[in-house]
Amino acid sequence: MPLTLASLVQHSALKLSVRAGESRLDTPVRWAHVSELADPVPYMEGGELLLVTAMKLDAEDPQEMGRYVRRLAAAGVVGIGFAVGVNYEEVPEALVEAARTEDMPLLEVPRRTPFLAISKAVSAALAADQYRAVTAGFEAQRELTRAALSADGPAELLAKLAAHVHGWAALYDTSGAVVAAAPDWAARRAARLTPDVGRLRERPAPASAVVGGSEDRVELQSLGTGRRARGALAVGTAAPLGTAERYAVHSAVALLTLTTERSRSLHDAESRLGAAVLRMLLAGEADHARAVAGDLYGALLETPFRLITAEPALAGTARPEALARLADAVESAAARTGETLLVVPEPGRLVVLVADGGAAVRACADHAEALEARRARDATGAGPDELVVGLSAPAGPAGVAAALKQADQALAVARRRGRAMVEHEDMAAGSVLPLLADDAVRAFAEGTLRALREHDATGRGDLVDSLHAWLSRHGQWDAAAADLGVHRHTLRYRMKRVEEILGRSLDDPDVRMELWLALKASSAAS
Repeated sequence: MPLTLASLVQHSALKLSVRAGESRLDTPVRWAHVSELADPVPYMEGGELLLVTAMKLDAEDPQEMGRYVRRLAAAGVVGIGFAVGVNYEEVPEALVEAARTEDMPLLEVPRRTPFLAISKAVSAALAADQYRAVTAGFEAQRELTRAALSADGPAELLAKLAAHVHGWAALYDTSGAVVAAAPDWAARRAARLTPDVGRLRERPAPASAVVGGSEDRVELQSLGTGRRARGALAVGTAAPLGTAERYAVHSAVALLTLTTERSRSLHDAESRLGAAVLRMLLAGEADHARAVAGDLYGALLETPFRLITAEPALAGTARPEALARLADAVESAAARTGETLLVVPEPGRLVVLVADGGAAVRACADHAEALEARRARDATGAGPDELVVGLSAPAGPAGVAAALKQADQALAVARRRGRAMVEHEDMAAGSVLPLLADDAVRAFAEGTLRALREHDATGRGDLVDSLHAWLSRHGQWDAAAADLGVHRHTLRYRMKRVEEILGRSLDDPDVRMELWLALKASSAAS
């Protein structure tokens, strides 16, 4: 327990008596300081018991004592020890009244008690308290280490930590999701701090933050030895952590960081194995791939899966952090549901093989949806830190090469359309018209129709509109002429002029197709 003014009053050898501020004797004392200055405030840090004899004070002047005590209270001084029998035979009433007004504890120090005895008592008590805190911290470190090495690992460590700090503790993964919490009720409380954890993860590790609310005070600590956090620890308590509790938290951070880095090394080894499995599948060696995959990836290859490819939204802007965030999101989602997935990071690119219909696919879709929502909210296009994602149709081991091609095609369409993610099924089921928004297609349309538009600009006819009406009616003269409100002979003349100007025959189906696409591309651009 910390040293308080009450502890000093109860110290039998000091013989101190209370003259004012009885209700605040439970205030902790950080130090005992002797000062006879008329204004010792510049030399105070707060938490001191100030010992005085009023050598340079008019302790019988109510106004001077009022100013003196008010300044001490504002500086955080927790109490005044006044020695009687030196300059004053008893505590001056003006000082007593000023202390009562400010509710400042005022202790009478008898002549036979030297200030040195009080300073020694304070120092000894603080040293004993510090020793107890360090001892408790070492004991907590031993318990937390045993917990970290147990079968339950992080979950058991969190339970021990929560007991030591008399609060709760939670562990977050690289995506900011809650991995474990202790006690169980703390999981919901921890989940509400996900935005704060996200902001912490954006800072270089190690990083910490304190967030508070009506419920408790929460300290967040990043985990990891590199610049990028590998997770986070949250510790919630009713009051600021004491020395012993802080030792326990620091020990937990160190142990969880070791666990995280060890897991990261295993993860990197698994990624290298996964890359080898993917190369075998792409080479058509499904049987060899299954043999190498073994128990690690074997289950994934026995069920329908999909391929995800992701690249920076802006070509030539390789942002590994953006790819890493997507990898974290799908890996965390898979870990929470026990799914197996295969992640292959490549320079400026990410390839992921995931179970069809699983949590990892949903996490990828949610990640892309969040990117598009941010773009819509900010009214901006894709930034250099954003991705485009392509998702293949379901496939099996024999169809990996085709699935990778599908994912890349979907990714290319996503980039052209300004979308964060496109699925291959959407390409097959949707219209081809969005593809006409490509700059090259627009240039083709402009060149194809330029001569007709120049003719129309002279006021000598409406060849472009007439061509559109005739093609839309599949060459039916009467229907197209009715749409235009002209005689069919007029329309025939106009189509003959189109052929003459373009130097191409409308009887050729390829010509009709190119002209129709040029017209649609032009209307899409306008």
